[in-house]
Amino acid sequence: MSSVEILAGRLLQQPRIDISKFDRIFVQDMVVDCAIGVYPEEQNVLQKVAFTIEAFVAPTVRARHDTLAEVPSYDSVVMNAVRTVTGSGHINLVETMAERIAEMILNEARLVSVMVRVVKLENGPRRGVEIVRARPV
Repeated sequence: MSSVEILAGRLLQQPRIDISKFDRIFVQDMVVDCAIGVYPEEQNVLQKVAFTIEAFVAPTVRARHDTLAEVPSYDSVVMNAVRTVTGSGHINLVETMAERIAEMILNEARLVSVMVRVVKLENGPRRGVEIVRARPV
C-alpha cells in the first residue's frame, strides 16, 4: 500500500518500498510465560506464549567491520522488546502485546519494518495474531 497526499489540488503518490529484498533479523519460537488473557480463567495465571519476529533492516546498514555495534541485535532489540513487554504486567489481548512489541522494536532507527507473531500455546489449539508494522515514511 502506498501513501497518498493531496497538495495544491494534485494527487501525489509516494513510492512503495519493497522490503522483500531487505536484510532481516529474526527470532523464531521464543517461548515466554506471560500474564495474558481476558477470560476469568486466564487471570492471575501464567501461560506459555510463543513469539516469532522478523525485523527488516534499513538498506544502508551493513556489518562492514564484524562488530555488533554496526547492526541491530536480535538479542538487545528483538528479544529485549519481548522480555520488556511480557514482564510489564497482565495484558488482556494478544493484539495489544504484539502492538507494544512492534512499537518497541521500531524505536531502533536501523529497522524499517517488523512482523510480530504471538501464539498462545496452552488451553486449547494454538491461536494468536500476526501483525506487520512499518516506520512511517
